[in-house]
Amino acid sequence: MFNSLISLYRANREQSHLLFLFVGLFLAIYLVPVGTERVDNALLEGFRLTNWYAREHVILCLVPAFIIAGAMSVYINQGAVLRYLGPDASKPVALGIASVSGTMLAVCSCTVLPLFGGIYRRGAGLGAATAFLYSGPAINVMAIVVTAKVLGVELGIARAIGAIVFAIVIGALMHLIYRKEESARAETAARGFPEGEADAKLGVVALFFALMVGILVFANWPAADGGVPLQIYEAKWWVTSMLAGLMGALLVHKWQWRVAPLFVLAILVAATAYLVPNVPEVAFATGALGLILIAATRDKDEAWAGETWLFAKQIMPLLLAGVFIAGLLLGRPGHEGLIPSEWVAAAVGDNSLVSTAIASVLGAFMYFSTLTEVPIVEGLLGAGMGKGPALALLLAGPALSLPNMLVIRSILGTRKTLTYCFLVIVMATATGYGYGNFF
Repeated sequence: MFNSLISLYRANREQSHLLFLFVGLFLAIYLVPVGTERVDNALLEGFRLTNWYAREHVILCLVPAFIIAGAMSVYINQGAVLRYLGPDASKPVALGIASVSGTMLAVCSCTVLPLFGGIYRRGAGLGAATAFLYSGPAINVMAIVVTAKVLGVELGIARAIGAIVFAIVIGALMHLIYRKEESARAETAARGFPEGEADAKLGVVALFFALMVGILVFANWPAADGGVPLQIYEAKWWVTSMLAGLMGALLVHKWQWRVAPLFVLAILVAATAYLVPNVPEVAFATGALGLILIAATRDKDEAWAGETWLFAKQIMPLLLAGVFIAGLLLGRPGHEGLIPSEWVAAAVGDNSLVSTAIASVLGAFMYFSTLTEVPIVEGLLGAGMGKGPALALLLAGPALSLPNMLVIRSILGTRKTLTYCFLVIVMATATGYGYGNFF
């Protein structure tokens, strides 16, 4: 009987997995103790976090990131990518460029995903791509400054040094671990790349992407207490509008776009901003959607719209599902999910290896918006968290999250995703443990 069941399973492996999935989901739904205060509140926290994420991040963060990633897949010269970031490129050069490129983005662990997918699909090596993936949310200059200001210069410097080293080391290790697969991938990319492709319009393309990245950064510029950051925050929509205007001029003069559609789009955006002044996301969404619709009507640029949609439908469902689960388990800052906050505070209350490892794992699964990790760690330090676990949380948290992991898996596969997450958690644990015991 038992052998017959094993034979039946092997003969219908795929359908058996689907059956087990359905049964598991049914039992989870059937047995969940709905009606208890903690479960009901956790479900609400999942929806609240997802709602907050949709309001605060989808339009201003993800939409421009999808557009940039789609443009990467179409307009970036594959020869340049292979030359500087490809699997056979000089590793110091590739990792250095990827790390520096990431530092220019003030984005969270989710917003960086379309950009990571764009350069990886275009031919970037696994090492350079994962260095960029880590450095984007982790080596955030503003986050380092705010960390030093709020949590102390010592912790700010430790976070800055740790994040820079992490990006380079993780990229190098990912390349070494999967070097055989990367070599095969490089040969495939080289066969698909015409040798005569030139770096035509390289300066124009670089300016095009610089303007789009500038729009992404300034549209998401966070408020800060006093100083230049606050001044920039107050003027961020003027700066964003100026960059959008320069991008439109570039499209007309170098991409041969017609003036009339862009002029109509500008009028629509201005009218929307005037009619809905307190919700700038509406005007921003109007501009982004209009840009892609215009691109879709042009033979030379319809691939841009197609690639943008491809990234959106691949990444968005996984991100929203991941954010909901993160809210269900851990809640929002200041609110509890299924896991009680007292457990978290008790588990990371000293500088032991176990406490530091727990902080790294929790940080890896929690979702942190840009800069929100600082007040969260400040609160945990006030509740008795050790400095070692605090640094581990700062190094693992912004770079990883449950929704982030789900999307990385769809791009790299399960093995490479697990390896990347393992390296981040282990290095964050080791660094936090050393820091906590040394200081």
